[in-house]
Amino acid sequence: MKARRVRGVVAALAAVMVTSLAAACGGGGTTAEGGASAPAGGAAEKSELRLGFFPNITHSTALVGVEKGFYTKALGDNVTLKTTTFNAGPAAIEAVFSGAIDATYIGPNPAINAWEKSKGTAIKIVAGAASGGVYLIVKPEINTIEDLKGKKVATPQLGNTQDVALRYYLDEKGIKTDTKGGGEVSIVPQENSQTLQTFATGDIDAAWVPEPFASRLIQESGGKILIDERDLWPNKQFVITHLIVRQEWAKEHPDLVKKLVEGHVESTAYINSDPAGASAAVNSQLEKLTGKPLKPEVLDSAFKNITFTNDPIASSLTGSADHAIKVGLLKPIDLNGIYDLTTLNGILSAKGETAVSDK
Repeated sequence: MKARRVRGVVAALAAVMVTSLAAACGGGGTTAEGGASAPAGGAAEKSELRLGFFPNITHSTALVGVEKGFYTKALGDNVTLKTTTFNAGPAAIEAVFSGAIDATYIGPNPAINAWEKSKGTAIKIVAGAASGGVYLIVKPEINTIEDLKGKKVATPQLGNTQDVALRYYLDEKGIKTDTKGGGEVSIVPQENSQTLQTFATGDIDAAWVPEPFASRLIQESGGKILIDERDLWPNKQFVITHLIVRQEWAKEHPDLVKKLVEGHVESTAYINSDPAGASAAVNSQLEKLTGKPLKPEVLDSAFKNITFTNDPIASSLTGSADHAIKVGLLKPIDLNGIYDLTTLNGILSAKGETAVSDK
């Protein structure tokens, strides 16, 4: 009896050793039909999607998507969403270039610059996000663009989308500027949060800024709208935010690109179907990210000034590039291939919605 017990123990130990050796040699997992190898026990290996965006009203698609869980729902249980916030386009693009993030919401000019610097190898635009919501806000005594001569006008950053728009507009009006703050109108690139202070103190006389900073300059410091940038574009539409992905990552993970865009489309649909709920979700995220929510009157004013859309309004991207070239902030560039809207249009088609164009 004892001998049989000993033989049983030895057999069990041998079985364990064989199993351990197989696992060490890479044979410890099981493979589902048509799928990848999974760890013993059937649990799928977790992956990660790293998404960037700005804590800004023009990035409401991302803010709502995170707050309401649309991305998490689309990604499923086996993909972890990791988010990173940025204050300016160049920082987000550097994170893309370094491989620190996989996708990000961003403005048109940083995307153009990324395409140009990488010779078309770094990024693809996979969806539109927002249009409009940008204004030239001025002091009450300024009534025409000519009144800006000899004055200081703020933009968020040299070469960013609003900076290009201002320089191009002034150039079209025959008003000279340069990148060092000289010329007939002195352009002063500074962070939007700083612009709120310098406008209030009178250190600057105007600012070409996106929401919610435009509404805050009006409500908090008595500014007024001199130019609504929508009036400068066909059909009053121009891209202010879109979604880009890192090309290398997208090629390796087309399934995750699809899930990301699915979450994006659901977030856009929610914003347009329930603006009140969406703006509340935006403010909740802003409070979590910055520690300070927007005042209700600012939130309401800013939110209604932006159109949230899956359409990247591709023609305006080409226009933005032409403007940057005209003012000497970009070399001539071929944007052919910068869009990949195949996934987006497939999702829209499945929902019975109209496809969007890359022209």
